[in-house]
Amino acid sequence: MSARIAILDYGMGNLRSAEKALEHVGVTAKISGDPDEVQAADGVILPGVGAMPRAMERIRELGLAELIAERREAGVPILGICLGLQLLFESTTEFGGSDGLGLLGGPVEALEAEGLKVPHIGWAPVEWGRESRLTEGIPSGTPFYFVHSFAPRPSAEDLLGSAEYGSRFACAAQRDNVFGVQFHPEKSSSAGLRLLSNFAGICVSAPVAG
Repeated sequence: MSARIAILDYGMGNLRSAEKALEHVGVTAKISGDPDEVQAADGVILPGVGAMPRAMERIRELGLAELIAERREAGVPILGICLGLQLLFESTTEFGGSDGLGLLGGPVEALEAEGLKVPHIGWAPVEWGRESRLTEGIPSGTPFYFVHSFAPRPSAEDLLGSAEYGSRFACAAQRDNVFGVQFHPEKSSSAGLRLLSNFAGICVSAPVAG
């Protein structure tokens, strides 16, 4: 059975590249902000590029915050990518600050990369801090592609992976059915495709409340 995954459209992000990568691994992907379509999906991807305060404005305007929370409570797997990862957290210091969705504990703060150019753009090895179905078959130290100026500070129990740019930063997190990665799997060659395929497998097998 192929997973049906909804890519949430709130007007910020290159949604087509994520859709194409999912289709490449055999996933039925649909870009949508329609509640009925999102509720019919086996999993939800929250993408995004840009600033978290503006993204949260758009998400609230479209009523998507409540929809994401409802899907989380139903047990539907959710994957945040890049800005989407940051949105899963409680708050950010970016542009004067903003609340996030609060599905993961902790703030999002500027990268501590003294002497280095920010944003951090390029490939960096990711070290896994624990096992997860999301990272099955992807060795610790595998490079992924990044474009970001901020990173979350999750609790130790939610931390899934980290990378280094000036200092070590969290770049992957997981709590129950909520996952997030700071890097772009859709731009990270075979390793990124494997991660998306793993997420699709999680979606197919997830017990979802009616």
